[in-house]
Amino acid sequence: MSNLDRRICDYIAKEWIGETQAKTEFALNHNIDEKTARRIYNDKNYTITLYTLNKICEARNIKLSEFFKLLEL
Repeated sequence: MSNLDRRICDYIAKEWIGETQAKTEFALNHNIDEKTARRIYNDKNYTITLYTLNKICEARNIKLSEFFKLLEL
C-alpha cells in the first residue's frame, strides 16, 4: 500500500470518524458500506478506492481537490 493511501485513511479515521462515532453511523452518513468504514478505521493495509473517497467527499459537500488540501500534500 502506498503512503498516500495510509495518509488518506488515517485522516478520515482520526478527523472524520474519530474514536467515539460508530462506524455504522459514519457509513450511513457517507453512503458507504459499514465494512468499508471499519476497514478505513482499523485495517492498516486497506487501500481506499477513488470511488469510495469521492462518495465520502460528496457526502461532506467537499471536492476531492479540497480533501487533498486538507492532507497538506
